[in-house]
Amino acid sequence: MVLNDMLQLTVTSTLFVLSYIFYRINVSFCCFFILVAVFTTRNTPVNLAGMAIERYIAICNPLRHGQICTVRKTYYAIGFMWFICVAPAISDLFTTLARESLSFFHKSVFCIRQNVFKDPNLATKRLVFDILYFSFVFLILVYTYLRILFAARALATEKVLAQKARNTILLHGAQLAMCMLSYISPSVEIVLRLIFPAYILEIRFANYIIVYILPRFLSPIIYGMRDATFRKYFKMHLLHNKCAVKKRRIAMRRMAQDAELNLPGRPGG
Repeated sequence: MVLNDMLQLTVTSTLFVLSYIFYRINVSFCCFFILVAVFTTRNTPVNLAGMAIERYIAICNPLRHGQICTVRKTYYAIGFMWFICVAPAISDLFTTLARESLSFFHKSVFCIRQNVFKDPNLATKRLVFDILYFSFVFLILVYTYLRILFAARALATEKVLAQKARNTILLHGAQLAMCMLSYISPSVEIVLRLIFPAYILEIRFANYIIVYILPRFLSPIIYGMRDATFRKYFKMHLLHNKCAVKKRRIAMRRMAQDAELNLPGRPGG
């Protein structure tokens, strides 16, 4: 998921910057950027489902965890997840290649999905696939959370481990909710453009930060803070900085007091 989010952020950031600098770019390059952005964005909830299943196996079937979750099977699972996310996006490209002339791919357009994949049937297909993916992931998260919750009540010796697994799946649910912002953001952006037509660029920038950057920025911070070693050194770093700031303020205050005592006209000045 980290590699997927890194790729997604790199591609979307590059596309966002290019749209600001050049406004219009070649359709062929635009297709590449959009396709990568689409299947990496769609891959995030599928990754969440895979991680929830792994936690479910670790808690509810601990004796078989080593047999099921091997390195080779993990690679197979990652390959399968990428395939089911890439296939719908590639079908959009093939449909566009069949319907559009070759000259269309030499044009320059403002690089958004509607300007490249213009067939209305593709928008319907995309909506159906997105609903299926998110519904599937939501059901997996709910099922695994409930099973782990029941397992935690039954196994008193594994309560700490089960609680960590429940917290992990709850975080996955929060991430899934953030990912669903991409569904409502186009409608919200259209409404805001109608209300504030003079701030179109600012609205696009704020939408990009909230929908694409913020969820993937919070994810490593949350998981990092859950790690005991990272949390320990992070607290030490904060305390060190806090002490350094206090020392600097005390030193500046003393310098100010010394300067006041040495002003002309004051006793001792």
